[in-house]
Parts: sequence; structure tokens; C-alpha cells
Amino acid sequence: MTMTQAGAPQADPASATLGTDAPRSKVLLVTGHPRPDSLTAQLVRHARDRLTAEGHTVDLLDLDAEGFDPRMTPADEPDWADPDKEYSPEVRAHMRRIAEADAIVVVFPLWWFGLPALLKGWIDRVWNHGFAYGNRKKLLARKRMLWLGLVSYDQARFAELGFEDSVRLTLGKGISQFCGMAPERVAVRYVYESLSAGEGAFKTLDGALDELLP
Repeated sequence: MTMTQAGAPQADPASATLGTDAPRSKVLLVTGHPRPDSLTAQLVRHARDRLTAEGHTVDLLDLDAEGFDPRMTPADEPDWADPDKEYSPEVRAHMRRIAEADAIVVVFPLWWFGLPALLKGWIDRVWNHGFAYGNRKKLLARKRMLWLGLVSYDQARFAELGFEDSVRLTLGKGISQFCGMAPERVAVRYVYESLSAGEGAFKTLDGALDELLP
């Protein structure tokens, strides 16, 4: 590893040559933090640089920077009687980006023990009926997914409060598996003590990426 000016470890280009015979993937890297200097944003940049150096194609979806509107509209409200409903152009564009990805990585701060509103709205509007679920073709079934949440608690306290399991259940089973992804292809990981995690946050991310794209 080398260090950037911001103190974030950067993938060593020499190590990127390892395993070059492995199939490369297209990764949809999703985030939505309002501050570009946040630890969340630094981790996203680290993930993008590492994955790109390893030969993967990265589609960076910064919901805040792209001005995504998380509010549900009548045009995008699911119609249970019509799995072929045509959603808004904005949502269809996001659906295409998901459909084209082999793997999805979502990096986010855990706010009120859940996804920030911007990311929750993205799930509400884009992971919609007839696309992510309610479709016999199971369009997302073969994808791999990593949720990486930044948590201010230490691991022991977070687990004691019950949120380690509840957040994993919501994201892993309630969203990813509900949309057809196999349990072994989905991971929910946490950066604990995120206000002081330092270099450890990047090690956590690297370990999670190693699991996602071995």
C-alpha cells in the first residue's frame, strides 16, 4: 500500500498485476454522502482506484453529485398488477446501470441505524417491481453485492444493541436476497468506530472487496 495526501491507503500498482488471469467484472459503486471530504467519500475513491487498477470496470454512481431525487413519484410507484409498467426515464437509466453490473458495492454512513434518505430513496424508486423483484426472469440473481456501512459505535456495543444483526437482515435479506441474489453472493460489512477508524477503515474495505471479487 501507498498513502495519499488525505492519508488513505492506495492500491499498490505492482500488486494489481496479481491474478490478472481472473475474469474482470463491471462494478457499480454507489454512494451518496454530501461531503466529498468525508471518510465515506475517501473509501469510495479508494475502492474505485483499487478496482480500476485490478482491471475491473467501475461505474461510479454518486447520487448526491448526480442530483438524484429520492422522493417517490406516481410515475415510479410500483403497480402490483402491472409488472411491465414503464417507469420514469431517470429510473430506467438507473435500472440499466444496475442491469449492466456484475457486482454492486454500496458505501454509506449508517444514519439512524439505516440507509441515508438519498440511498433509501434510490432503493425505493429504482429497485422496483418488475425489475428487481416481481419478475420471473430474476434479473439480479447472478449479481454479487457488498454493503459497507460506517458505524460510530464499536463492534461490541453495536452488537449489544442488536443493530449489527438487524441492519444485516434488512440489507442482506430484506433487499438483496428479496431481489433474488443468492445469500453467498451478498455481504454486509461494517467500519466500526468510524469517527476514529483511520487506516483501519481502508483495511476493512479491502478485506470486503477481496471477498466480493476473489
